Amino acid sequence: MIEQDQNAAIVIGAGLGGLSAAMRLGAKGYAVTVLDRLEQPGGRGSSITQDGHRFDLGPTIITVPQVYEQLWAACGRDFHKDVDLRPMDPFYEVRWQDGSTFTARQDTDAMLAEVARLSPRDVKGYKKFLRDSERCYKVGFEGMVAKPMHKLWETIKVLPTFALLRADRSILGLAKARVKDARLRMALSFHPLFIGGDPMHVTSMYALVAYLEKEFGVHYAMGGVQAIADAMVKVIRSQGGQVRLGVDVDEILVDRNAAKGVRLANDEVLNAPLVVSNADAGHTYRHLLRNKSRKRWTDRKLTSRRWSMGLFVWYFGTKGTALKWPDVGHHTITNAPRYEGLLHDIFIKGKLADDMSLYIHRPSRTDPSVAPAGDDTFYVLSPVPHLGFDDPVDWGRQAAAYKAKVQAEVEKYLPGFADHISTEMILTPEDFRDRYLSPNGSGFSIEPRILQSAWFRPHNISEEADGLYLVGAGTHPGAGVPGVISSAEVLGKLVPDAPVRPEMKVAAE
Repeated sequence: MIEQDQNAAIVIGAGLGGLSAAMRLGAKGYAVTVLDRLEQPGGRGSSITQDGHRFDLGPTIITVPQVYEQLWAACGRDFHKDVDLRPMDPFYEVRWQDGSTFTARQDTDAMLAEVARLSPRDVKGYKKFLRDSERCYKVGFEGMVAKPMHKLWETIKVLPTFALLRADRSILGLAKARVKDARLRMALSFHPLFIGGDPMHVTSMYALVAYLEKEFGVHYAMGGVQAIADAMVKVIRSQGGQVRLGVDVDEILVDRNAAKGVRLANDEVLNAPLVVSNADAGHTYRHLLRNKSRKRWTDRKLTSRRWSMGLFVWYFGTKGTALKWPDVGHHTITNAPRYEGLLHDIFIKGKLADDMSLYIHRPSRTDPSVAPAGDDTFYVLSPVPHLGFDDPVDWGRQAAAYKAKVQAEVEKYLPGFADHISTEMILTPEDFRDRYLSPNGSGFSIEPRILQSAWFRPHNISEEADGLYLVGAGTHPGAGVPGVISSAEVLGKLVPDAPVRPEMKVAAE
């Protein structure tokens, strides 16, 4: 039997969390092998190129650039030499059915002017909301995001501060306490939807997003988030690590309650005493550890969690439209007539509603590489129920009809767009389940409610096997690109430096 290399580490999944973990481990001296079943790195942040159009499949908005800068610096590299990050101004535009709009920018005076234009009586309340958001940032982001939370005491000791900040109140509840205008209440509370949370139920601590945007800006990576993933792969390989794509991990191997490697779907076995899973926490425990008895994350416990919503995403390219629809920028958020009712349908009832709120992404306004010259690339995202309800949406039967409803809604903002479509593709929650192995086809793993966060979330250091760690959206600190990158920073604080190789000891002597 060949003795296991104590410096070996395996990372399951080449999503942004897994790639960040591999970079951190490589910087610590580990010989890292990253395994992913897709043909492109990036996981949900990967892309597909079709008929000259690059469709970024997942995240498009980059915030908190320092998390990338710190990750690269830990590897002795300069992030900005590897990735071309462009600040967005404006950040995005929110639109309502009555024709009113709200344009989000970094400048405080510009934001105050927007609030005053919509609802002059709410300027004072908006200023209070900004103060709330800064306090939430200092406690929730600076104090917790990149800190290990696998010990219950770490969560208990912040509870008094949470109580003072009224973290028991939802983000929508906080918005209602600060402003009266229904449109502003939506504009100040919708951000948790970008990480899979119901604004009516996730904690008001997510007000911190407003501070993040104001303090650090909103950015776009030229080449899309795929460019960040590709740059990560280059760093990993420069460290001597391997990234193997098109490889399906079937099981995490455990011996005497310690991880010892993985078995691939083709029965190949890779040995390592350190295994990091960037697969969804639900998939990690229910499938990859299916042959091991589990103490905490049993099938029953995972089934009882509340999962984030699903996503219906329509990707399409349009021919000869680069100069059309000049009022539609890079990021546009449209609103259904109902806000709370639609959220209730999506998150509580599991009902596919006729009305919808949409995120329209038009990267060709910033990045000419996404489309042929003169053309446009779009994706339109609609939050929908996940597949875990008692009567889930049958997307095989309903996708075409729902797409027609989405088309009718998009037509309000891009008149005549359907006549210019040259290529298209659709992802539904069923595709998220099958492509990303996401339980219930949820878009962002476990929903970030207060009792599903910090210690209550699957831990970065697994309780189920020694030498097993978790990164990504399903573990602490949660979904969103800064969250999954930060999960690898937590990993770096938990894993010791690699053992010194025997030959290095001899050289040192």
